[in-house]
Amino acid sequence: MHMPAENLSAKDRILDAANRLFYGEGIRAVSVDAIAAKAGITKKTLYYHFKSKDDLIEAYLASRDQPNLTIYRKWFDEADGPLANRVEAIFLNLAQSARHPKWKGCGFLRTAAELANMPGHPAMKVGAAHKKKFEAWLCDVFEDAKTDNPDELARHVVLLMDGAFSTVLVHRDPEYLVSAGVAARTIVANGSI
Repeated sequence: MHMPAENLSAKDRILDAANRLFYGEGIRAVSVDAIAAKAGITKKTLYYHFKSKDDLIEAYLASRDQPNLTIYRKWFDEADGPLANRVEAIFLNLAQSARHPKWKGCGFLRTAAELANMPGHPAMKVGAAHKKKFEAWLCDVFEDAKTDNPDELARHVVLLMDGAFSTVLVHRDPEYLVSAGVAARTIVANGSI
């Protein structure tokens, strides 16, 4: 639940502002001054809580980790039908999200693209860990369902998802997520590609 800004601590207001601005405009396009202004605090206060913009970028991605994983699990758990249909439901829900005018794709992938020349950046590590957590969760789901090669199957689904995220950004067409969902449903139903 989104709390009014006046009920948030300064640190939470900074993270809320960073989330809105970094996701909406990109990490390189947004200055620390803009985040401080949106948070309604001074730049000095921002630097009290985050020693650098890089620390704030890392915290921004870390704050998106569990909420994103939670929503994927929710979509999976709420879906009807066999395992393959439940995996497809994640893609169908993502396609629905991508139809919203404020949708800008996967914040983890967009940040990785902006930091591609900085592989050691702390935010790159947070992004990689997030993607691995999603893959590990899928692997656990597939193991519980007694599928063959659950780790390979999870990797295939992750590749479909991240490929679809990228393609939707290029073409601005959420139907690519729907198509990726069909492919994911097919490989899960068959147990492999």
